[in-house]
Amino acid sequence: MEQHHNAKPWFGIEQEYFLRKQRRHFVPMGPYEHVPLSLIVKEHGEQPFYCRMGDEHGRLIAEHHMCACLTAGISISGINAEVSVSQWEYQVGIVEGIAAADQLVVSRYLLERIAESAGVVVDFNPKPMSGWNGSGCHTNYSTSKTRGEVQNVKGLDEIKNHISKLENMHKDAISLYGKENEKRMTGENETAVYDVFSSGVGTRHTSVRIGEETNRLGKGYYEDRRPASNMDPYLVLGSLVDCTEGYGNSTKLKSDELTMLSDF
Repeated sequence: MEQHHNAKPWFGIEQEYFLRKQRRHFVPMGPYEHVPLSLIVKEHGEQPFYCRMGDEHGRLIAEHHMCACLTAGISISGINAEVSVSQWEYQVGIVEGIAAADQLVVSRYLLERIAESAGVVVDFNPKPMSGWNGSGCHTNYSTSKTRGEVQNVKGLDEIKNHISKLENMHKDAISLYGKENEKRMTGENETAVYDVFSSGVGTRHTSVRIGEETNRLGKGYYEDRRPASNMDPYLVLGSLVDCTEGYGNSTKLKSDELTMLSDF
């Protein structure tokens, strides 16, 4: 991947996960272990837990993890409670190149150790509960051209060029984006359809989203919403760079080269 270093790829990764009790089957943290989904929705609404306050669903674990990441030098930029019960997210980035994947892997390790000490399990399954939002690992991506740093190149035009290449490579790339991702990407619960590429501005139900601010400024980054929470960051980041800077006009990703990422 050394041939693409001049593109200066920046990444911001949104890692979602569930905290669950140590059982053989999925049991979320909090007081809703035996409460049917319909009753929770009736009492609290469609998205009762998103960015909520309170610790019964694992806030102390999430905050302890954030502090551990900062101490370790990881570029963690935020945390928030997510849509589903005992579901959380943290963000790593902005980080340039393969270091973003390195930091995500270490951050996952720290999270699992902290959860272990609290007697709970981190679940990176992309769809542990039917009827609820699953977990993704949305990846925000930009290059020097999309950010408008290259003379005579319009950032938004370059973003659209990237998206066209990603659409051409969707069938090959999606297989690298996490196991059982098709269970999450159903077109429901703020996801796109697994085998159909789509894009839009400010959308939540598309494969790729251009942010409102990026669209207004005419430059910046875009969000690949396809990666699952259990994705291999080396494969996903490598795929993004290869699709947009290398093989975006070919018919098949060179998977052998995607595994050779140590020089990225």
